[in-house]
Amino acid sequence: MEQSIVKLEHLSHKYSSSWAIRDINMEINQVGIVGLLGSNGAGKSTTMNILCGSLNQTEGNVYINGINFRENPKQAKMQIGFLPQNPPLYLDLTVDEYLRYCAGLRHMSGNAMRIAVKEAKERCGVDHFSTRLLKNLSGGYRQRVGIAQAIVHKPNVLVLDEPTNGLDPNQIIEVRSLIKDIAKDRVVIFSSHILSEVQLLCRDIKMIENGRIVFADTMDAFNNYVEPHSMLIHFANMPASAELEKIQGVIKTELLTDRSIRVYFNGNADITEDVVIESVKQGWRLKEISLEKNSVEEIFKQLSQHSSQ
Repeated sequence: MEQSIVKLEHLSHKYSSSWAIRDINMEINQVGIVGLLGSNGAGKSTTMNILCGSLNQTEGNVYINGINFRENPKQAKMQIGFLPQNPPLYLDLTVDEYLRYCAGLRHMSGNAMRIAVKEAKERCGVDHFSTRLLKNLSGGYRQRVGIAQAIVHKPNVLVLDEPTNGLDPNQIIEVRSLIKDIAKDRVVIFSSHILSEVQLLCRDIKMIENGRIVFADTMDAFNNYVEPHSMLIHFANMPASAELEKIQGVIKTELLTDRSIRVYFNGNADITEDVVIESVKQGWRLKEISLEKNSVEEIFKQLSQHSSQ
């Protein structure tokens, strides 16, 4: 049987008298990007902190390439790189000074350190800023340096907490491309509250809600939960709600203004076409139609209900 790269086994943690996470089980068996989603207070940060070795769990075990974190914490930590939401940058250091410092924390020295720093700079596209002070770099390049420190020791597992947070659109695209490249030869656990970011980057997704895993599957499977379930329609001649509800697949309607209405529907793939056809037939003079997708909160609610059944 193939050994898991990351395995969380019955992981639980209690703060004072309340459980932050309870019986978390998770396995990652192949390289690539895995999304970690969770609403505020869901237990996502607690799970990440335990996974990165900065917090000891109350119960359960964490394995990195078969290494038990409780039994061999130093050996396990050598397999992990971590970029927190606020990168731990020392702004008065140059890029080289900072990366050498981070490599030293990983017990690297001499020629091995020089090679590792050079490779990390090249991989992250910051080698031309080697002597530049970190405080003089843009937000996007600071984030690249943050990723460079997380991979300088060539970890098998890279944990990124909100890595595109606070970046402008161009910087987000650049960092996203860098993450995809890095994930070609290691597991990247990508934490974000932005659903579109996770959908663009991740192969698999793990969702935590109320301290428990509520979904763990491929992104394709997850996308079934974010299929459109309502649409906004604007008519020049507003029909009666009862007329719209006669269309196959329409569940209910919600009048918004004298010319706009929200229509809820089931999985009818031809619903928009059916509305257009009926509008032409009845002379409703349809002006605009747009599909709405489930919000993250609604998705969490659905998945929580499914997991408790």
